[in-house]
Amino acid sequence: MKLAKRVASLTPSSTLAITAKAKELKAAGHDVIGLGAGEPDFNTPQHIMEAAVKAMYDGHTKYTPSGGLATLKQEIIKKFQRDQQLDYKPSEIIVCVGAKHALYTLFQVILDEGDEVIIPTPYWVSYPEQVKLAGGVPVYVEGLEENEFKITPQQLEQAMTDRTKAVIINSPSNPTGVIYTKEEIQALGEVCLAHDVLIVSDEIYEKLIYGGHEHISIAQLSPDLKKQTIIINGVSKSHSMTGWRIGYAAGDAEIIGAMTDLASHSTSNPTSIAQYAAIAAYSGPQEPVEQMRQAFEQRLNIIYERLIQIPGFSCVKPQGAFYLFPNAKEAATMTGYEHVDAFVEALLEEAKVALVPGSGFGAPNNVRLSYATSLDSLHEALNRIETFINEKTRG
Repeated sequence: MKLAKRVASLTPSSTLAITAKAKELKAAGHDVIGLGAGEPDFNTPQHIMEAAVKAMYDGHTKYTPSGGLATLKQEIIKKFQRDQQLDYKPSEIIVCVGAKHALYTLFQVILDEGDEVIIPTPYWVSYPEQVKLAGGVPVYVEGLEENEFKITPQQLEQAMTDRTKAVIINSPSNPTGVIYTKEEIQALGEVCLAHDVLIVSDEIYEKLIYGGHEHISIAQLSPDLKKQTIIINGVSKSHSMTGWRIGYAAGDAEIIGAMTDLASHSTSNPTSIAQYAAIAAYSGPQEPVEQMRQAFEQRLNIIYERLIQIPGFSCVKPQGAFYLFPNAKEAATMTGYEHVDAFVEALLEEAKVALVPGSGFGAPNNVRLSYATSLDSLHEALNRIETFINEKTRG
């Protein structure tokens, strides 16, 4: 059977591919350390799990409204008021089957064939694929390493055309962990306003910030920017709820309404008991969120200093999320590999350490290393990487 053209050009997720390969080696009895995970290694907090169990016993196992439970929308509204001093109405909120589904649904309702979406590189692997699935055209703007992987207003301006429909801003970023300052976001926002372009603000890592840095949502900066912005967020990273699949979008009521209509014909609704768990996540104690953040910050500070001592690696220090995104081009060259992808493959096969090649993020000279695992495993992984490089360079 011939597949549809829209899926023929899809690139498989490099993060899921490397994780699958690592699991395959583990199943064969190899001692593999996987640093490809895009999820916290903490369990979901106890009070959230208890809320889900209670919801089941209370009979909340049926369909819900396609756009999410009214009570969950209210908790999301309170969260925006509490964290960003932003006011939204229920009609401006949709709850989705994860933030990824929120993005997918958004692109489906805003893009026509040939519409362009500006995507800064390095980017999260699913952005361009979702844009293509909606008939859109990804337009890449390179965030230079010497500028902490951030794009400038001048670069954004130069990328604008009469087909530009949206710009994606991901801060804190996956894969780089960098955060745009208030002034930097304001400047990008002014360019978007001048061209009447929608801003897609992916804020899924907003609670995982280190070194005294601050998360600023572009929607906070002015009423005009709020009107022009769709915020994407969820409980996956902040509350260690990746498997529960609850994310949401907030913004223009017409766009949210269209997303809700589409969801009614695709997923029907997010899982009912997961929505009750998300209610508990936002209405209950937030201490577990801070405890996890502190643990990640401790790991970052220790592992970053260790990583930059390894020959052939250089790294912009992340300010958020739970990834390091070092440049490994020199390490690949030193060890006799033509490109970083081959270096990563050899590292997995020979040293049994799984990293994600940066090519999947639009940055072929880099690798993504998740520190969402124990310090012992991180130390052992970096020891193996250094040993691998030293042995290869000694010839």
